[in-house]
Amino acid sequence: MNTGFTNVSLEEKDRYYELWQKTPRRSLDYSLVNLWGWQEHYCLEWQFSDGLCWIRQTKPETIWWAPVGPWHEVDWRAIFGRLCVDKQRSFIRVPEELLNVWHEVLADRIRAEEDRGQWEYLYLQKDLAGLAGNKLHKKRNHYNSYVKTYGSPDYRAIDDRMIQDVLSVQDDWCQWHECDDSPSLMAENDAVNRVLLHWNNFRNLLGGSLYLEGRMVAFSVGEQLDDETLGVHFEKGLNGFKGVYQAMNCEFARHAGEGKLWINRAQDMDEEGLRQAKLTYMPTDYLRKFKVSWIC
Repeated sequence: MNTGFTNVSLEEKDRYYELWQKTPRRSLDYSLVNLWGWQEHYCLEWQFSDGLCWIRQTKPETIWWAPVGPWHEVDWRAIFGRLCVDKQRSFIRVPEELLNVWHEVLADRIRAEEDRGQWEYLYLQKDLAGLAGNKLHKKRNHYNSYVKTYGSPDYRAIDDRMIQDVLSVQDDWCQWHECDDSPSLMAENDAVNRVLLHWNNFRNLLGGSLYLEGRMVAFSVGEQLDDETLGVHFEKGLNGFKGVYQAMNCEFARHAGEGKLWINRAQDMDEEGLRQAKLTYMPTDYLRKFKVSWIC
């Protein structure tokens, strides 16, 4: 199975979406938006076999991610045997639900380690959209400060005619944060641009923005992951606008997340500042992921 991998590409998107729809637990990591956005940074490749899409990164090292598809409908014992022959035994970003399937079928041949930096943060939509209660009073105060200073948020859903405005905000944000001096920020900037410039190639992609005096000052880009969950890929606000992030977060949850139960705001990658920022919104749960080794 180590042969036959090709670069993640939009030409195979329909084939991928078919398997994505059959995946029992849809992690934000494995959406086509994320795979395509970060394809160059991780040199992501995929292969379609055994009724699954196998994914691996080859930069900075070669390692496999979890496969996408109907986990409960494939012959894991047969796959296990072939992968052991190929000496493929390690996986990262494995959702807990898939780990449980492997434990059930392969029992003591599975070794797993929690990968806390890859856990995706899950919030109740009603919490982020309403900012009610004592636990979110600081966020509500920031939101109210935005309203007091600038008036009711001028929220607009993003369509392909607004992409240049979004790119302009991203460019201004990057200049302010000196992305050129940060490999991680440059990688994210490249991912944002790759997604935005191919906006119409993705299913269920959603965007929201805030305008002040005709100028976009913040945006969120997300995706409907399933019937209950809105995922958030990117969120940026311009410096100097009081409460702009809290307002963008709330308005996107309120409008794009309407009718959803959950908002998935991705992982923290073990970055302490990002972790603290995500924790201040009081997550209700996590989509847990693991590093997994198969013992052949």
